[in-house]
Amino acid sequence: MRPVDLVRDHTVYACVMGSRAFGLATEGSDTDRRGVFLAPTPLYWGFEKPPTHVDGPADEQFSWELERFCLLALRSNPNVLECLHSPLVESVDDTGRELLALRDAFLSRQAHETFVRYAIGQRKKLEADVRQHGAPRWKHAMHLLRLLGCCRDLLRTGRLVIDAGEQREPLLEVKRGEVPWAEVERRMNRLGEEADAALAGTALPAEPDRARVEDFVIRARRASALRAPAPRASALQAGADDEVVERLVPGRGVG
Repeated sequence: MRPVDLVRDHTVYACVMGSRAFGLATEGSDTDRRGVFLAPTPLYWGFEKPPTHVDGPADEQFSWELERFCLLALRSNPNVLECLHSPLVESVDDTGRELLALRDAFLSRQAHETFVRYAIGQRKKLEADVRQHGAPRWKHAMHLLRLLGCCRDLLRTGRLVIDAGEQREPLLEVKRGEVPWAEVERRMNRLGEEADAALAGTALPAEPDRARVEDFVIRARRASALRAPAPRASALQAGADDEVVERLVPGRGVG
């Protein structure tokens, strides 16, 4: 089965991400599509395993296999967690709805570390741009501020809300380069400090509910296996016969 067929025929959840989901789209903004597909269980029975992710088939489209997606979400990967909270859902089936119902199971205090660590990495790139070119990539600076605010609010409220809301215009001013870099740095520092302070009093659990998520993945795999065509009995028997003959007369097969 081709990777694009997995996305086309086995997607359980698809949404729009990026600026459109964040409430920061402007004229000319791309439409970034993300999705989750459930590879049919029989594909795991052979030596060649299905892919953990697929680019395309459309431009700006990326999908994860369900198990990979869940593992990344359990590690509080910012990009994956935010996919579960997109306000722009394009398609969802019963498995996808159950995945969305598990959103709270993925949330934990670990989000502070992963979101802030990601932000630090992005900030270093922006600082390198300032040193080399005199200015950062303003769009990236905007998204970094949004991410830090999202992390702070998650720790404060226990809810992950990705829409910029009332911060839309201040963030777009950064994107347009209307805010001096020194002021952007000040805002980054303030948001980072507020996220650190929120961690101390957060109601989020220390760890995600891994057992609950794993139970969901196992049930999804089992249901997929039950839907698959049964292996031919003759083929299975032929394999068993080969094994018996080889055991009795080493080096000799039945073919």
